[in-house]
Amino acid sequence: MDLKSYIRSIPDFPTPGILFRDITPLLANPEALSRAIEILAEPFKDKGIDIVAAVEARGFIFGSAVAKTLGAGFVPIRKKGKLPFETHSVSYGLEYGKDVVEVHTDAVQRGTNVLMVDDLLATGGTMAAACELIEMLGGDIIGLTFLIELADLCGREKLKKYTIHSTLSY
Repeated sequence: MDLKSYIRSIPDFPTPGILFRDITPLLANPEALSRAIEILAEPFKDKGIDIVAAVEARGFIFGSAVAKTLGAGFVPIRKKGKLPFETHSVSYGLEYGKDVVEVHTDAVQRGTNVLMVDDLLATGGTMAAACELIEMLGGDIIGLTFLIELADLCGREKLKKYTIHSTLSY
């Protein structure tokens, strides 16, 4: 199945010069969605994954499904102020400013095998911050898996200490 045929390219969104990769056609097709989840999980089926962690919002779509596929739990990593319990937070740089992601302090126990999931690897900043949070809690990151990698943005460089799997590359 050619999953790229389910990704819509939208020029100049959200700003001029950006080519946005829209995953909503893939999400709307049951076969494409199912296949994408299988491919995201496949390299990690025999790696003893205990927890899948993903960053909101689109990461949640794939993260919880990959967790189910692997028989693992799911941990949400959220933007600042969205989690109700005690949190750890990490600030990271964006093209224009900063953002903060948080995780509950009891989300992962020391020595837990964690798979990190997101829909998109661009510059790698968000995933690097998410990985820092999981490692702060003592989790062992077994790998990172992405639906789409924008190779020209070199996000893989920021994450080179991890095993990285991407389903589609642009």
